[in-house]
Amino acid sequence: MKRFNYFSSILMMVCFSMAFTACNKDNTTPEDDGLKGIVTEDMTLEADQTYYLSGSLQVKAPATLTIKEGARLVAKNNGEVIYILIEQGAKIDAQGTAENPIVMTAEKEQEGAWGGLHICGKAHTNLGANGGMSEIGNAPYGGNDDDDNSGTLKYVRLEYTGYAFDDKHESNGISLYGVGSGTTISYVQTYIGSDDGIEFFGGSVNVDHCVVVNCTDDSFDWTEGWNGTAHHLVAYQSDPTCDCLMECDNNGDNAAATPVSKPDLEYVTLIGNGKTSENQRGIRLRAGTNVILDNAVITGKDYTVNVETVQTDAYLEANKTTALTNITMTGSFRNENDGATYTAEDFAAAAGNSANAAVEVTDRYYTAGKGAFETSTDWTKGWTR
Repeated sequence: MKRFNYFSSILMMVCFSMAFTACNKDNTTPEDDGLKGIVTEDMTLEADQTYYLSGSLQVKAPATLTIKEGARLVAKNNGEVIYILIEQGAKIDAQGTAENPIVMTAEKEQEGAWGGLHICGKAHTNLGANGGMSEIGNAPYGGNDDDDNSGTLKYVRLEYTGYAFDDKHESNGISLYGVGSGTTISYVQTYIGSDDGIEFFGGSVNVDHCVVVNCTDDSFDWTEGWNGTAHHLVAYQSDPTCDCLMECDNNGDNAAATPVSKPDLEYVTLIGNGKTSENQRGIRLRAGTNVILDNAVITGKDYTVNVETVQTDAYLEANKTTALTNITMTGSFRNENDGATYTAEDFAAAAGNSANAAVEVTDRYYTAGKGAFETSTDWTKGWTR
């Protein structure tokens, strides 16, 4: 995608002190100026307070943005470009609880109302030695520190994300750019967004207990060599415009680029929108990606697991008994490569796989005892929408 640096035109405001007292109000109103600008010193947003974002908030090293439980961040509907960006060397420490999650939302309660959360780390990508620049905010990412720590997200819900900058440039709910395994991302949700729910641009970050509901492009997306782990994932699509449940790339410009994307995914429930004439792919394995996927329930897409590119085909053929296992799905397996070596028969022969199967779903995406809910405990209760 085209990348550009428009941030220099944004009014810059340095936010001082551990607590940003100008915004710590019990009765914050939309008329308050709100938060925006460059953060160069530690900033704390207090528990159970409401804060308005009136412009983009960009956190620079070595500052930490701390957001305490129950805090509510609301993007104003003021025509400004609004997002939160954590640069390399900076951190976010946002720790809510199941009873009192942190909520990042918008005055305009519809998809694409604001630009979401972007985190840039120092872990690997397969873009080359110089890494890349974030699509939003033009910040560098990538490097060779796979243990890099960009902070913590726990019990955080993001709503109405996916701001469109132009017809080719939209932000996701959560964008993870070269984020390292020292970062903790656990119990997060993106709810009603434009573009993707959660996207990984390289990196080694491990995530768990993630929920994506009705993001209009892909629910989960990875590219540029992401090789972390992810367990207990839920995607739910009812919007007919939603695309893939997972769009899975190594590198769109060079499918053989190294290091190769190879995340390890386990305990996954993916509920599609039932489209038959378009948006038919559930998990789209393409652009050379590798993957390990075990214990998944997938429904609502005709081509539930779809394979593209010869590199992905060759990987699956070489790992036909271990790459895709214990997958129950209502649709079929399809390999779009001419002369494909890994076939629907290979998929069916791997341990626990079942295509064109019956799947019982309650409460939109709850699959008792299977997939993301293998213990029959609904861990999404109370903090998600």
